[in-house]
Amino acid sequence: MARMVPVTAGERKEFTSMAMQHFSELNHSFVPDSDWKEHYFSTILSSPDYFLRWIVSDDQKVGFVLFGIEKHRFLPRKTGAIYELYVSPHFRRRGLAKEIATQAIRELWTHCPSKIQLEVIEGRPAAAELWKSLGFKRITARYVLSEGKS
Repeated sequence: MARMVPVTAGERKEFTSMAMQHFSELNHSFVPDSDWKEHYFSTILSSPDYFLRWIVSDDQKVGFVLFGIEKHRFLPRKTGAIYELYVSPHFRRRGLAKEIATQAIRELWTHCPSKIQLEVIEGRPAAAELWKSLGFKRITARYVLSEGKS
């Protein structure tokens, strides 16, 4: 059984360490830029529209989830978003991600969004299957152009 516990300002170093582990798994060449180091954590905590939670199992922090509410760009409605869900490798394949995803989704619905969306990075089939099992459907592919690559 897992539960979500808010990450506090005093846990910056612990969270940043786990977030760096997460992003390094997603991109093996990940090196945080100075703006990431300076602003990522404080920007998340300073907004009432972002929810950063530890994933706690057996009184141990085993991961984190970041989700929130966004204003629609052009319409007077809100969208729920799940930005990150990370479970440390040693604690995977125990159903924790699905349990926490369900809790985060339930909390997002209390804010009355028109929908909840997320992105899955290419090459992460287990993540895609998790979200599909919760009713999410793939509706688009996102393309990114990095500076100097045109």
